[in-house]
Amino acid sequence: MLRVISSHVFLRQRLHPGLLQAISNGGAQGIEIFAARQHFDYANRAHVKEIADWLRSNPLEPFSMHAPIYADAEMGRGGAPVVNVVDPEKSRRIDAMDEIKRALEAAEQIPLKFLVLHLGEREDRWNQRTLEHAMTAIEHLQAFARPMGVKLLLENIPNEVTEPQNLLEIVAAGHFKDVGLCADLGHANFRGGVCSTIEELKPLIFTAHIHDNHGVKDEHLWPGDGAIDWVETMAELRACPQISGGVLEIHYQFGESPEEFTQRAAETFAKLEL
Repeated sequence: MLRVISSHVFLRQRLHPGLLQAISNGGAQGIEIFAARQHFDYANRAHVKEIADWLRSNPLEPFSMHAPIYADAEMGRGGAPVVNVVDPEKSRRIDAMDEIKRALEAAEQIPLKFLVLHLGEREDRWNQRTLEHAMTAIEHLQAFARPMGVKLLLENIPNEVTEPQNLLEIVAAGHFKDVGLCADLGHANFRGGVCSTIEELKPLIFTAHIHDNHGVKDEHLWPGDGAIDWVETMAELRACPQISGGVLEIHYQFGESPEEFTQRAAETFAKLEL
């Protein structure tokens, strides 16, 4: 399983070679780039080229990209809507797919393997119409991503739409033979249980977001700082037949230096035996 770190940990900063080096120094073999305009400006060709040039010259593998959650540079604080491909309003679904395609264009310079996709917002409900919107969006985005060698991975988030049985129904109903899943372990910890989620989704899991919490809310803590049993969890994760990477997706800690992050990342990889 490839050791991967999400650039989410530096979300409040512009992604630059110094931060990429810190991720590499932490023991990562790959990176998941978090597509947020204030952090990784995927619409700025010069910024994309800067990151692509560094990755070409260094051993850190461009493993995956997390699709944008907001289209603005303020993460929605200015009132911008969530990038939601299953929004009830058609114009918003189209806008969401267009924004994700803008981010995917970075794969022309950065050879990504996977795009991690959210379906819906927090607390969105599951119904037949949502299923239809999800299948339409996946078909559309898959057609755009496939020529660039990028595979779509659907993530379980805190809503009904992405509960394990519904993710499996989306894949089955759409006959999506080359769409996989990203198991978010932190989300699973307060939405039905980590090991039961892995077990249910096991055949389709290609990667996992690794972070901790206390079983109540989405805290994105370092593994060991919350309530997840990591010995049992990692054993379950290693049993997934198509798993290719474990992605540390840690929340930014105010005042923490890149050097402190690097040390903690190395310790965490050792603890998880990644």
